[in-house]
Amino acid sequence: MDNPLRWFEIPTTDLDRATAFYEAALATALRRESCGGNPMAIFPYTCPHPGGALVAMPQLAPRDNGTLIYLDGGDDLNAVLARIPAAGGSVVMAKTDLGKGIGHIGLFIDSEGNRVGVYSQN
Repeated sequence: MDNPLRWFEIPTTDLDRATAFYEAALATALRRESCGGNPMAIFPYTCPHPGGALVAMPQLAPRDNGTLIYLDGGDDLNAVLARIPAAGGSVVMAKTDLGKGIGHIGLFIDSEGNRVGVYSQN
């Protein structure tokens, strides 16, 4: 196994609101699809790299204390973190240096109440 991550799903209660939040925060467009009758907004990715989506499913509920994923924060995640409040979320951990050249992380609560991380090397 070269990479255990293959796909992730971030639960939403309002897919339109969540899509607008992530498009604004990450400055990217998400692709709308449906899988098994459940609406999704898919983050950009290229195969064979892992991908993921926002999903609206009655079986899933947003959480601020569940599994934590880290999204790509680009060249400097300060730009992403700066857009979070205006997009409808809140930053709960500012850009933090992991030391030893590992990179930087930050955490936010999205428009749905999920705790999500961002990572950048710089």
